[in-house]
Amino acid sequence: QVQFVESGGGVVQPGGSLRLSCAASGFTFSSAAMNWYRQAPGKKRESVARISSGGTIGYADSVKGRFTISRDNAKNTVYLQMNSLKPEDTAVYYCNGDSWRDWDWGQGTQVTVSS
Repeated sequence: QVQFVESGGGVVQPGGSLRLSCAASGFTFSSAAMNWYRQAPGKKRESVARISSGGTIGYADSVKGRFTISRDNAKNTVYLQMNSLKPEDTAVYYCNGDSWRDWDWGQGTQVTVSS
């Protein structure tokens, strides 16, 4: 079955950086667009970055210029490099395919930005 295992979260000060990783399995990774989503306490889950199977990339306005999504099809892994982190970036971060695929969610990785 489709599985996602996210890692790399932690506690960081404002202005700091983190690199998240997501190992995917159970589908043809190279053929699927991949997304990073996040969910802050009391808020809906939102998409922050997307990379298509062909490498086309898009970002939410809130993270544009600070976050970088990439993928390694040989490792079935998608990454999110997060720089210049802000307290409002605090959330649980998840990877998944496009919403129409309706794949199960992984456990996510917690990112906390605090001084």
